[in-house]
Amino acid sequence: MADVIIIVILIILIIIGISSTIKHFKGEGGCCGGGSSVKVKRKKLKQVVKQRTVIIEGMTCEHCKARVESRLNELDGVSAKVNLKRKTAVVSMEKDVQDEVIKKAIENAGYEVVEIE
Repeated sequence: MADVIIIVILIILIIIGISSTIKHFKGEGGCCGGGSSVKVKRKKLKQVVKQRTVIIEGMTCEHCKARVESRLNELDGVSAKVNLKRKTAVVSMEKDVQDEVIKKAIENAGYEVVEIE
């Protein structure tokens, strides 16, 4: 009887582990302490004069996406929209902001900039 109970407990733990792993790889889990409950302050620009697309590595969940968007939106004259599945950020600017400033903001959030287009 004790063996059956142990086996049932192990099966339950395995199912929980597999479902959490599936959510993580779909980007739905909170891998880095967050989750989908993280809210980003949207930023409206008066006039967009320049737009750049940044390819980013290391984002795996909604919390990662929110961290990158928040860091970019903290920059003066910058508004960003991150696409987690494409691993990109579209950065809109109302004044010319150097690529190095954008790159540094993303890297300070803990992610790697692959390319800025």
